[in-house]
Amino acid sequence: MVIQQKIEQFLQNAKIYDSALLSFSGVDGFDVYNPSIPFEVDGKEYLFGRVERRLKWANSRTILFERVSGDHWRMAPEALGYPLEDPFISFIQGEVLLGGTHVRYQAGDIDTYHCYFYRGNQPKELDPFTCGPNYMKDIRLVDLGSRGIGVFSRPRSKAVLARYGTESVVGFRVISSLEELTAARIRNAPIISGLFQAGEWGGCNQALALDSGLIGCIGHQCFLKAKDEPVYVNTAFVLDPDSRRVLDSKVIGCRSCYPEGDAKLATLKDVAFTSGIVPAGDGLVNLYSGLGDCMAGRITIENPFSEYGNIIWAEAKN
Repeated sequence: MVIQQKIEQFLQNAKIYDSALLSFSGVDGFDVYNPSIPFEVDGKEYLFGRVERRLKWANSRTILFERVSGDHWRMAPEALGYPLEDPFISFIQGEVLLGGTHVRYQAGDIDTYHCYFYRGNQPKELDPFTCGPNYMKDIRLVDLGSRGIGVFSRPRSKAVLARYGTESVVGFRVISSLEELTAARIRNAPIISGLFQAGEWGGCNQALALDSGLIGCIGHQCFLKAKDEPVYVNTAFVLDPDSRRVLDSKVIGCRSCYPEGDAKLATLKDVAFTSGIVPAGDGLVNLYSGLGDCMAGRITIENPFSEYGNIIWAEAKN
């Protein structure tokens, strides 16, 4: 089923229990968007946000915010900034693993970009750790306990299009420790088939271990509605890590599910770049997303993996 059909099917039956835009203080004159999921360390709730001026491109910092109340966040005092776009976090063996896209310049022009990772126990001061392959975004990790660490890759290139017929693909492999997280191992992760159709692209934004042994993935899927007018929607799929078979794939949110707001450009008004989900109680989850490349929002939805097992929510440990 092509993504447009999935969107139509979703909108006919969508159940949105709550929706809100996030607000941020301490960064006047800057947009905050494409955040990580909220997370808790030592009793405080945080999230990382991409901070950028409205008229700038590829000139972002990732900054740590702490929850004030509800959907209001403020810049955490004494927190370091990180030279990253689109931050994401994982909890691997009790550690906080922060990742994001680092853009490298040469003589004023973009030379390359890659996922850069930091690790540690205190989100205000994480240590540089490793990086992924050049020109690859959306690398995600999941702690699989005694089975190791699941790693999702996201190759996207003309070579990928020529070979697979889609603009990007998602790969998956298991490593035994974080010390094995290298660009070569990420690059060579075997490809998961069947996620995208011709003219589509996307990736995994959050991976969650289920007590059934399966992996629940929160992702994004995209296509061009018109020239230079991308549509990004929030998606979920379930992966059997042994066979690399996708058991379910569906849309769980789109831009119209969130409150109205600005976009960095008019052509980006249908962009909802997924962050991930966190528990909301009563079998519901809060789905967080960047919106229009200049805002962030939240919707409350039903757990997209309820038929496939209970989510094993990982956390940071000191």
